[in-house]
Amino acid sequence: MRIVMASSEAVPFAKTGGLADVASSLSKSLARAGHDVWLIVPHYPQAIQQQGDLGVDIEPTGETLDISIGSKRVAGGILKSSIVGSDVNVLLIDRPEYFDRPGLYQEKGEDFSDNCERFVFFSRAGVEATRQLNIRPDVVHANDWQTGLVPALLALEYRQTPGFEKTASIFTIHNMAFQGQFWHWDMALTGIDWKHFNTREMEYYGDINLLKTGIVFCDIATTVSPTYSREIQTEEFGCGLHGVLCEKGDRLVGILNGVDTDVWNPETDSALAKNYAAPRNGDVSDMTRAKGACKSDLQKRQGLPVREDVPLFGMISRLTDQKGLDLTVDCFDQAMELDLQMTFLGTGDARYEDFLSDAARRHPEKIATTIGFDDALARRIEAGADIFLMPSRYEPCGLNQMYSQMYGTVPIVRRVGGLADSVVDASGENLQAGTATGFCFDNYESDALLEQIQRAVRSYADRSEWMKLVQTGMQQDWSWKRSAAEYLTVYDRAREFHRS
Repeated sequence: MRIVMASSEAVPFAKTGGLADVASSLSKSLARAGHDVWLIVPHYPQAIQQQGDLGVDIEPTGETLDISIGSKRVAGGILKSSIVGSDVNVLLIDRPEYFDRPGLYQEKGEDFSDNCERFVFFSRAGVEATRQLNIRPDVVHANDWQTGLVPALLALEYRQTPGFEKTASIFTIHNMAFQGQFWHWDMALTGIDWKHFNTREMEYYGDINLLKTGIVFCDIATTVSPTYSREIQTEEFGCGLHGVLCEKGDRLVGILNGVDTDVWNPETDSALAKNYAAPRNGDVSDMTRAKGACKSDLQKRQGLPVREDVPLFGMISRLTDQKGLDLTVDCFDQAMELDLQMTFLGTGDARYEDFLSDAARRHPEKIATTIGFDDALARRIEAGADIFLMPSRYEPCGLNQMYSQMYGTVPIVRRVGGLADSVVDASGENLQAGTATGFCFDNYESDALLEQIQRAVRSYADRSEWMKLVQTGMQQDWSWKRSAAEYLTVYDRAREFHRS
């Protein structure tokens, strides 16, 4: 199958969130399965410069683009590159006026005022590059609002264009909260007939909505976990588009994201004090010793007393309400009555940064806080912590709960979105069945989170029960191979639907 993946970011070229990981990891997995994969992203010179050595070259193709944006013509170029260790063909859409900026979408916390124009250009340029290079895709897979125009272009303008007659469109929603909503006059930038600016297609409360556009015009919409696909069809989680999503019916599919095991793997992770593998044949001794070394290394680095007997909690997160920081703060004093340690890593709302920094000063023997992002420290927390906190208000998929299980760290999660699909509660029944991997709660209340923290502390003291949780978690398959196989099934369905 020939697959074009369109994304506004992808590792290693540019990243602000999980979309970049998904775009590159899924592309790599599809290519390894024998498919011809083309990944199309904008060329962000400043973001690439910040990355340092990408490990791959970026070269010109000699191809130029002449794209219609509203009433003007905009020139662009096509560069080519690759992803280390894969056969993915990478195309970068070059237009310095749009993409050579300090940030991908915003600067100093403010969105660029021309974001609609920038990503209308990228969407049109990506489809046109596909035509000019004669890729003739079976599937075009667009992601999030930045490429929401792509399914509309395929349906309304390119359907009869040579090379696109059999092209099906997939559109993946990574987070309903980000919709690409712009004032109605930006409709003119798209070049699509104003008759499509209506409540069933591109209009949303008087504005143009590019996420809605992608959902409406794609052959099949996907999102990043089965539970989230159900949640977003409700008023609580649908962010105003639940009705549109309900209308997709069985053409809305949830597929849990995977983990790039080339990158996240405790056997090979160079950041760890000692590498280790999942226990084999029930022998946990090697893993226990290595994980203990990682724990003491983390405690030393974070300025915490080195104690093997105390459960060490980790949290790596944006410090916002969405990630459950309000619950964490509300039950903090009660948690401090327990014999435990906690280490926090992240940035976000000033009130949470200040609270956690002050907590580390007030409880230096129990709390360590690092404000910022540090990839090596994130890996050390995943390996050195005993328990991982992820009490999200909502979570489309989440990856840290998967990393944690792979690294032998037991997650505490709220049962929403991808967290509900990837963590099995340590109930007596699940422990007996050998399926339990963590601690789950339902009600978004601080008392519910505190109860799980207390459960985890009690369970940690029972080493037999604890090692069952650790082993079961480490035996799960979170690789992209599993997820890619589900996407291929969806691609086949979309092609059948497109032909009908």
